[in-house]
Amino acid sequence: MRVGAVDWGIRIAVVGLVIGGFYAVYVNGVAEGWWHAWGDTPTVAATGPTAAPTPAPTVSSEPAMSGGYQIGPDGVLVRPAEFAADTYTKPELPEAAKENSERGAEAAAEHYLALLVYAWNTGDTQPFADMSSPSSQFASAIVRDVNTRYDSGWTYGMESNITHVLRVEPIEANGKDVPEGSIVVKYRVDSYDGTYCTKTKVHTAASRYKSTFTLIMTWRDGQWIETQGRFAGDE
Repeated sequence: MRVGAVDWGIRIAVVGLVIGGFYAVYVNGVAEGWWHAWGDTPTVAATGPTAAPTPAPTVSSEPAMSGGYQIGPDGVLVRPAEFAADTYTKPELPEAAKENSERGAEAAAEHYLALLVYAWNTGDTQPFADMSSPSSQFASAIVRDVNTRYDSGWTYGMESNITHVLRVEPIEANGKDVPEGSIVVKYRVDSYDGTYCTKTKVHTAASRYKSTFTLIMTWRDGQWIETQGRFAGDE
């Protein structure tokens, strides 16, 4: 019996030493941070990406643009300053156009064409209208078309140059649309429509074109005025 009691005592002592060893390792591990103490809940650090705040939209102070052109307050593209209407000089009536002669009618017709081109490039139709008969359908159509263009756009770079004089001669009055003292003048002209804008669309002509320009110039109240006109294109 005594031997058995000693043997159990030794076993109990060994178990106690083992438990003590485990406890010492546990305590040391907690101290060193190898594991958490019993009953502690570990905190989890967020490792995912953080959402950056969305910046508030900024209002640009730059003017609205379309195709490289600034859009004006009326919704029409702003005409480039280097091609402004005031860069065009109003044609002056040549001295020859003040003569009541065939040469005077020819010079007046040349001036009339220059006023037509000036009207398209500036929007100023008054000089052209002043040299036209109120009954001229040709002149009325030109004035209407130019005004329509400038109501919602502009034109610059338009040209129409005389290349040949085809006819200059008196025409007999008919009591209707050909008054007394009229001379018919017919030219060959080379034209280019330039760059033109309608609201927010700009178009630049790709090529020149040729046509025949016919005018009936009438001597009235000491000056030549247009009473009939017509462009006839080659195509």
